[in-house]
Amino acid sequence: MLATLQQAADYVMALPEKVQHEAHWQVAVENLINAAETGGGWLMFARIAVMRALNADGKDK
Repeated sequence: MLATLQQAADYVMALPEKVQHEAHWQVAVENLINAAETGGGWLMFARIAVMRALNADGKDK
């Protein structure tokens, strides 16, 4: 379970570099950064982006 922005960031950083460069993970990282820097609505965008990236990993291979 990823409960904090830090846990989500650590999860992404633990992925193989090739996976980190996939488009859906790049979107998730951008939104995580915005959420960490700004907060507010970016928290929801980050949550959605990470959920989409987690669910995309099994579908596009």
